[in-house]
Amino acid sequence: MSDQSESTDIEDHDQTASSPEDSRSGEILPKIPPADFSLLVSMFSTQAMVALGLIPEPGTGKPQTQLHLARHFIDLLGVLEEKTKGNLTEKETSGLSENLHYLRMLYLKQSQGK
Repeated sequence: MSDQSESTDIEDHDQTASSPEDSRSGEILPKIPPADFSLLVSMFSTQAMVALGLIPEPGTGKPQTQLHLARHFIDLLGVLEEKTKGNLTEKETSGLSENLHYLRMLYLKQSQGK
């Protein structure tokens, strides 16, 4: 399969995935937000906050602190910051930096038991 056809398949899949109706079942699906950098940062940040016990876990509805997992998501955001340096807009750079600072301070507070 050529690169061109792979790209087309992905584009076709993206259009189907964000469509408001599942063609197989006729079920109305919620609209999926466009894939962008701020959504990626938001997803990792939310997972870090769940692991810090600040947001209840979806399965149980109860907050549970898992510092090792929080650290992992914070570190992933750090990798994004390092690997995208110089390639982001000013808004993306400041948003990522502010998120990382906030999460690192929360992690420090949680890990010290305060």
